[in-house]
Parts: sequence; structure tokens; C-alpha cells
Amino acid sequence: MANGLESRIDAMFSRDKIFAWGFVIALWAAVIFVLLAVQSYIDQTSILVASWIAAALLLLFNTASIAAMVRHYSNDKAHIYGTDIKHLDAGR
Repeated sequence: MANGLESRIDAMFSRDKIFAWGFVIALWAAVIFVLLAVQSYIDQTSILVASWIAAALLLLFNTASIAAMVRHYSNDKAHIYGTDIKHLDAGR
């Protein structure tokens, strides 16, 4: 039974990891798209530079936070996902 629970935990963790990094990729694409789309409307170089720096900081901190979350989940996945699986099984 423990081996089956462990494989279910690993499957849930893998799926969550894929979605987390997928959202990071989508965020990068959206931010870069918006910056490139509005770049022609920005007349002042200082505002353009500030926009790119702000976007870079946004992407840096969001990417770092997702990496930290995935690392935390990998270290404590037995507790996090074990509880989820027990509640899912109880609801059946």
C-alpha cells in the first residue's frame, strides 16, 4: 500500500511541477509580448528602460518564487500530497 501511495504522490508532484513551470513560461511570454507590443507607443527612453527593468524584476522574482515552491514541495511532498490523497480517497 505504501508503494502505491508513493507512486501516486510522485505522479501528483510531477503534474504540479509541469503546471508550475508551464505558468512561468506563459508569464514570460505574456510579459515580453506586452513589452514589445507597447514599445512603439513609449516616446521617452527613460520610461522604456524603466519598463524593461520592472519587467525583468517581475520575471526574476516570480521565477524564483516558483522555483522555491517546487523545491519546498519536493522536500515535503509526502506530507503535502499524502494529505491530499487521503482526503481524495475519503471523498470516494
